[in-house]
Amino acid sequence: MSPSQRQGRRGLALVRDTLSERDWSVLRAVAAHRFLTTRHVEGFCFADHASPLSAARITRRVLNRLFDLHLLTHLDRRVGGVRAGSASYVWTLTASGQRLLTTSDDASPRRVREPSVTFLDHTLAVADTDLALHRAHRARQLELLEVATEPDCWRRYTGPSGTPETLRPDLFAITGNGDYEDSWFIEVDRGTESLPRLLSKCTQYERYRRSGLEQHQRGVFPLVVWLMPAAARAERLVAALTRTSTPDPGLFRVSTTDQLVPLLAGGPA
Repeated sequence: MSPSQRQGRRGLALVRDTLSERDWSVLRAVAAHRFLTTRHVEGFCFADHASPLSAARITRRVLNRLFDLHLLTHLDRRVGGVRAGSASYVWTLTASGQRLLTTSDDASPRRVREPSVTFLDHTLAVADTDLALHRAHRARQLELLEVATEPDCWRRYTGPSGTPETLRPDLFAITGNGDYEDSWFIEVDRGTESLPRLLSKCTQYERYRRSGLEQHQRGVFPLVVWLMPAAARAERLVAALTRTSTPDPGLFRVSTTDQLVPLLAGGPA
């Protein structure tokens, strides 16, 4: 049976009984991000090992075991090239893996397909960002209280014309800052969208803020962080935001990816 084929309910029940908590943590991490590289899985789930070498070895062993159990599969496309070996694999849940993590019998697992290059690049960049937050928390560079990935971080609300809308951040995070908690929506830009498209997304954040739903449910509206791949692109977005009063420029922080941790650690000031 290929890894993409489904297993019956009885077969899944037998597999479930063989899984360790470490196996479950890997499956949940992959499910939360849809696609993860081997190095991502190592960073999220195996950061507490004595050495990077042992962490990498155990990561590969667990991934191969879950592959053999038909719960994970890897894409044909690799990150870093064939010479990188199994470290270059991009992993995703099989239909069986999805069913194992789904509590509802009515839920239909999504079909495993090769994503586009653009989609995969963005998805892995979001995973990079999430992993950077977790690593900074472990290193005590910031206090990470909560992080939510898509679709858990999405917000559904009623637009000004009464139509239902969905705001789709890449991540939502809450960080600690002394006695305070700071909330953030995070957008990971890869330089593939036009500036007007980015401004349109900013306008949607403003519409959601004006709905008052987030403030009613959580007591505060998060700042929106745009992470840009280059300083020049970040400067263009900042300049465009300062030329407009709608959306409110004060709602946004624009930074390059490498400055995310200092930005969040510094709080909203």
